[in-house]
Amino acid sequence: QVQLVESGGGLVQPGGSLRLSCVASGSIFRLYDMAWYRQAPGKQRELLATITVVGTTNYADDVKGRFTLSRDSAKNTVYLQMNSLKPEDTAVYYCKAVVLTPVGRNPNDYWGQGTQVTVSS
Repeated sequence: QVQLVESGGGLVQPGGSLRLSCVASGSIFRLYDMAWYRQAPGKQRELLATITVVGTTNYADDVKGRFTLSRDSAKNTVYLQMNSLKPEDTAVYYCKAVVLTPVGRNPNDYWGQGTQVTVSS
């Protein structure tokens, strides 16, 4: 089994910053792309940012220039640095990883449980 555990969420004032972490563990033979999504109440889950094994990143227009995704491959961890937060950034933030397990034929997507981010004064 593969587990993804997110941390770092919380309550922050508009204009503030948070740093989310996501650690992948378990039966990992190879860890491929990782990504962050978020889901606000009543809305669909949306992709925020992705990072490849070599560190290439892509961002949604909504967060480009404010959020930075980085990766520590030695620790199977990704970090999402979120700056200039706005009330509309309030959501549950989810981490996703593409993982090939030792017994798997093909890589599969694995998700974390999510961490709440609330931006409010």
